[in-house]
Amino acid sequence: MKVRNIILTILLVVLGSVTARAQLVWQISGNGALDKSYLFATNKLTDISFLDSIPNLFKVYTKCDKVITEFVMLDYEAIAALRTASLLPDSVRLMNFYTEDEYKEIDGALMATLGMGLQQLGRMKPQYLTEMYRTELFKQWAGYREDRSSEHFFEGVAQQQGKPVHGLDEIGEAMYMMFDREPFHWQCTELKKVIEYPEREVKQEKILRDLYKQGRLLDISYQVKGPDNQTTISFSDHKVYCDRNRTWVRRLEPYLREGKAFICLNAIYLGGEDGLIAQLQAAGYRVKPVNKAKR
Repeated sequence: MKVRNIILTILLVVLGSVTARAQLVWQISGNGALDKSYLFATNKLTDISFLDSIPNLFKVYTKCDKVITEFVMLDYEAIAALRTASLLPDSVRLMNFYTEDEYKEIDGALMATLGMGLQQLGRMKPQYLTEMYRTELFKQWAGYREDRSSEHFFEGVAQQQGKPVHGLDEIGEAMYMMFDREPFHWQCTELKKVIEYPEREVKQEKILRDLYKQGRLLDISYQVKGPDNQTTISFSDHKVYCDRNRTWVRRLEPYLREGKAFICLNAIYLGGEDGLIAQLQAAGYRVKPVNKAKR
């Protein structure tokens, strides 16, 4: 009896894993679409080796003739424009928004983690500094490697194969999302917060990565917008993402009508009642998991 119970437990875990991972790949059809398209949830901290464990992921990718993503990161002219947008106006100095002790603390933390302090980075917008600092924390504390991140894997593959890659955000909108979605005084507060409580950021991203690997998009949404989230990506950011989803549904329309689009977007945007999946369904599309566990 004990052996039978153990086997049953193992089967339930395996089935749960298959069901969960299936929720990372979604089929989109209906609403006048000429062919099916697919939506793949991504996660920055997840290694590309994880992609091999997702059933039918590469199979549905090969069916598609174009890739849609948030912003075409391999567009080098766009990246150069983003770097320019990360700079503060000449009249603004970060030291005017902190006490002397706070400024020294931020300077010391940046120097210790990035190898550069505010003497080199003081012209950058606080939101940019926050993201730079967070990224380095993830490298040191969570094993993140940019060259092994699965987030932009299919974008790179598509470009190598000659498939067109389209971004849902225009360059100005991408600049806004990366550097200006929060008021300047709040950016300053969040930079100070991430310096004071770096462990919060890493813990949160590890939780999100674990939820992602289990395919729990709804729980990812709750984790971000929940009242217990005290990190720099929280409810206000979630609200901005949900508002942007409505714009994305409209911009996806021509790609979905034509079909054979492979859409890669961060899992943080997809789940919940205001997530992109729900909004696509509300717009009349049939959105369902590609794989279902066999019972």
